[in-house]
Formats: sequence, C-alpha cells, structure tokens
Amino acid sequence: DYRDLNKESPKDDFPLPHIDVLVDNTATNTILSFMDGNLGYNQIKMVVEDREKISFITPWGTFCYRVMPF
Repeated sequence: DYRDLNKESPKDDFPLPHIDVLVDNTATNTILSFMDGNLGYNQIKMVVEDREKISFITPWGTFCYRVMPF
C-alpha cells in the first residue's frame, strides 16, 4: 500500500501538449532521434536504504527493486 509514500512524494505536473502541436513540431524537423527502449530504462540505481520503501510481497517471497522501476 503506497498511499502514505505517495502523499509524501513531491507532485510534479508535466502536462502533455495537444497532439496537433506535437505533430506540427515533429513534421518541421529533418532529423529525429529515439530513446533506446531496451537499454534506456532501469538505469537509475536506488539507494540501499530506500529499497525497503518500494518492496513488494508475492507468493514466492518478498522482493525489492535495485533500480528505479520506470
């Protein structure tokens, strides 16, 4: 149950622009780059002391992430 942790987390709003604006801005570029979907994620290591805050329990045991799960 992450409700208490979520209450304490800072709220950062990053609203997405309208799709029309995205398409128009992309169409004017000649070079596009894409993030590596396989290697671009799970690169931010978690501090050992914070791992228990994001642990989870399954029928196979209790686990925690070693890197940020995004």
